[in-house]
Amino acid sequence: MTLPRASMRDVARMAGVSGQTVSRVANGSLNVSAETRQRVLDAMETVGYTPNTAARALRSGTFETIGVIAHRIARTGQASIVEAVVQAARDSGHTVTLLDIDSTGHEDVAEAASRLSHQAIDGLIIIRAEIEHAGRLTLPAGLPVVVSDATFGGRLPMIGADHAGGARAAVDHLLDLGHRTVHHVAGPADSIPARARLAAWREALEARGAEVPEPLAGDWSAASGYAAGVALAARGDATAVFCGNDEMATGLVLAYSERGAGVPEDLSVVGFDDIPLAGFLRPPLTTVRQPFAELGRRLVEEVLARIAGDVRPASDGIEPAELIACELVVRGSTAPPRR
Repeated sequence: MTLPRASMRDVARMAGVSGQTVSRVANGSLNVSAETRQRVLDAMETVGYTPNTAARALRSGTFETIGVIAHRIARTGQASIVEAVVQAARDSGHTVTLLDIDSTGHEDVAEAASRLSHQAIDGLIIIRAEIEHAGRLTLPAGLPVVVSDATFGGRLPMIGADHAGGARAAVDHLLDLGHRTVHHVAGPADSIPARARLAAWREALEARGAEVPEPLAGDWSAASGYAAGVALAARGDATAVFCGNDEMATGLVLAYSERGAGVPEDLSVVGFDDIPLAGFLRPPLTTVRQPFAELGRRLVEEVLARIAGDVRPASDGIEPAELIACELVVRGSTAPPRR
């Protein structure tokens, strides 16, 4: 005997809400409180309700849609990876449903993943999964998930840029030019890439027997780079600086130029990311190029392979991590130190 398929009315009755509220939750509307949304999602699971879009997908076998969760998409790295994922998905005939979250709390990420799973997606990509309590994160059962730059420690397959390798290349370049040490303007402490670049900067200096100066704290913004430049210029002992991203490097160069110091005559500067503007600054910025396009392509390839069942979960529970190399791009902002 075939049981009747659960309806939106069944969900509304169980959750104690209107049919319109159920429709809003099913369509991903933000005009619903978190408590009500969770109650509706729980009711959907209990009665086995499948939205109409999902029912159509059950007949075809796929939604041809990938969910993406990003944190602070306004930041250059996240925005560039999202753009690359969208392009790679489009090239493979898929669309993307994106959620940008303000918090990396495990409950917020779990809620975002649950919301996306009810919006007809085949798999999920989590970008910069800097989750506070990764061990307590729960994701929808059976949903293929791939993460980029994550704190999961092998719990989920991870593909990311080799931030440490890029940072080491930047430091070695400056030391090879003859600088005795390299100062560092670091990104925010809650950022995985910032922490990786900071640690690699320190290790690269130690490996070469160079002095390790106290790093300056930044927040990825050009304003924080400018403030760091003011502080370094006042000290007057720096000849080379590795900045955690290009925006901070841009602010630092401005601070030095306003004080009559030349780049690279008085200070060599290296950034990170290779944003489109980097090659058009004065002087053009030496930087570490992140492989955004390749990263987006590999993330999409991996999640699609897991959707298709071509990749099975690791038998030991430890999923692989893949790092894509970054490239040092040498331009006019670095030179040997003034004798």
